[in-house]
Amino acid sequence: MTLEVGVLGYRFMGKAHANAMARLPMFFPDAPEIERSVLVGRDETALEEAADRLGFESIATDWADVVDDVDVFYNLGPNHVHPEPSIAALEAGTPVFCEKPLAPTLETADVMAETARDAGDDVPAGCAFNYRFVPAIRYAKALLEAGELGEIHHVRGRYLQDWLVDSEAPWSWRNDAELAGSGALGDLGSHSVDLLRYLVGSDDLAGEIERVSGHLQTFVDERPVEGGDERRSVTVDDAYTAQLEFENGAMGTLEGSRFATGHKNDHTVEVHGSEGSLKFSLERLNELEVLRDGNRGYETILVTDEDDPYVDHWWPPGHVLGWEHTFVHENYEFLSAVADGREFAPSFADGLAAQQVLDAIEESDDRREWVTLE
Repeated sequence: MTLEVGVLGYRFMGKAHANAMARLPMFFPDAPEIERSVLVGRDETALEEAADRLGFESIATDWADVVDDVDVFYNLGPNHVHPEPSIAALEAGTPVFCEKPLAPTLETADVMAETARDAGDDVPAGCAFNYRFVPAIRYAKALLEAGELGEIHHVRGRYLQDWLVDSEAPWSWRNDAELAGSGALGDLGSHSVDLLRYLVGSDDLAGEIERVSGHLQTFVDERPVEGGDERRSVTVDDAYTAQLEFENGAMGTLEGSRFATGHKNDHTVEVHGSEGSLKFSLERLNELEVLRDGNRGYETILVTDEDDPYVDHWWPPGHVLGWEHTFVHENYEFLSAVADGREFAPSFADGLAAQQVLDAIEESDDRREWVTLE
C-alpha cells in the first residue's frame, strides 16, 4: 500500500521533510512506499514552484480540502497554524505529524493531545522533536538505560543561536506572541526539554520534571518589517534560563537564546551521574563524550559504527552524518508507525509534556517564584 502524504508548509521545515521523504527509498528500503501527494499553502504561484521543486504531485490552498483526503498529514506551518488542521485531521482518522512546539499555548496543546488520545493508538500523532533521532543521542540513551552512569545528579540543556543579535534584523511571526506563543523558550527550549525527558525521564533515572524556576528576557522591543518603513513590537522572549527539580532529586538547568553572539545552532546536553557523565553537542553531532567510572577524563566516541543506531543504512564506518539525516530517521520511524497502525514517539502526549514545562517556566518568570507542575 502506498501512503499518500499531504504537507502544509513548504519553506524551512517543508524542504527538510520533503528531502527526507525523497531519501527514504534509497537508504531505508523497508520503509513504507509513499507518494508526496499534496502541498498546502496560501500563495498559489509560490506553491506551484515549491511543489515542482519538492516533488509533490498537486497543490491546495485550503487544508480543509486535504486532511481527510490523504493517508498522512504533515503540519509544518507556523505555531499558530498547528492546532486547527491537526485536530481536524485526527478527527477524520488521519495520522498527523506536527512541528514543535505543539501549540502556542498550553490550553491548545492539551486539546490537541486529547484529540490524539481519542483518535486511538492506530492513528499515530507525532511531534517533531528530530534530535531524538541523532545516532549519538540514541547511543547516549542506551548507556543511561543500562545504568552505566549510575544515579543521576545533574542534567543540563543549552540551545544557543545568534540570528537576532542585530537589532535591525527584520520582524517575523516568531517575534509575535499571538503567532508563536513564545520566543526562544518555545522555539529552542522545547527541544531541550524533550531531549532531557527522553534521556533521563524514566522512573529509574531522574524521572519527570517536578518544579521549575524560570527567567525570560527580551533585549529588542521592536523590529523593522521587511520591505517598508513599518516597525512592529516584539512580544516574545529573546532568551530564557531555568532551574529544574526532577522527581528523583536530580538538579537541572536550561538555557536558550537567539542573542548568543557566535553561536549558530549550538544545542548541548550534559548528564552527570554517580558513576559517569556524558556530553553531546549538535555542532559535533557524530560524537558523544563519555566519562566512565575510573577514567581520568572524557573519551570521545565517534558514533558511526555499523552497529550504531541507524548508521547501517548509510555509509561505511567513520563517514559522518549531518543534520538533515535526523529528518530521514524521524520520517522512517513515523511513516513506519503509520503503516503498521501503532503508536509513535515522540507523540502529542510528549509535545504536551514539554509544553507543560515551558508554560511553568513562563509562569515562574511572571510570578518570580518556583512553580510546581501538576
